[in-house]
Amino acid sequence: MSDFNSIGWFVYQGDHKLGSQWEVHTEYQARRTRFVADWQQWLLRGGLYFKPMPRLKIGGGYAYCVTDPYGDHPIAAQGTFPEHRFYEDVILSDAVGYLLLSHRLRLEQRYVGIPGASGPLGNEAVWSRQNRIRYQLGFTFPLQGPTLDDNEWFASAFEEVFLNFGRNVGANSFNQNRVAVGLGYQFDRDFKVELQYLNQIWLHGGADKVTGLPVYEFNNGFRLALTYNLTFIEPSERPAERREDEE
Repeated sequence: MSDFNSIGWFVYQGDHKLGSQWEVHTEYQARRTRFVADWQQWLLRGGLYFKPMPRLKIGGGYAYCVTDPYGDHPIAAQGTFPEHRFYEDVILSDAVGYLLLSHRLRLEQRYVGIPGASGPLGNEAVWSRQNRIRYQLGFTFPLQGPTLDDNEWFASAFEEVFLNFGRNVGANSFNQNRVAVGLGYQFDRDFKVELQYLNQIWLHGGADKVTGLPVYEFNNGFRLALTYNLTFIEPSERPAERREDEE
């Protein structure tokens, strides 16, 4: 069965430096359906990352999100439900000519509240433990020269696939796929805005209760993202470190 929805996602994200190798990630997403009229989901994420090399970043953190009922076949048909996530990332950046690439591999340990369920006392939530792996390939292409500099436009895109794994997967290992493409403007290295067309395909974990058929969501709309990075500790405040080419 197919469920078609129009979506609008509003994103804030920032990587805040704690010296030359450590940074804190902050993120908030407000995800709406009927473009802006109704809630789909909101998400709050924070993490800590370490850069052992200039193009490699590893780390992880915690996210909390809430999903609302929406669409013709809502996952949260019996009400809004929460989710706790712990995650680990490996992020690798690269360049091919003018094209900037970003590879992100993410593992998630998810604790999903079961809508309408309660524990023995009648008022506590019941949680389902799930595991998921995600891979995202991102592209950035400067439009006003060979490099992306301050006060310049750029094109951007990403493709991300989500797969469930572990004993609670059931019949569906595929979870969802996202594709986005659009334009952005970089005010400076730490401040940019992007507007992208977003396509999301999402396979529900359970079948439709009436027909018993699998439910696929086909969600299309836009993603408006603001990136703003801060420097909490200047790299010069850290002790001098040995360069890699001196090892």
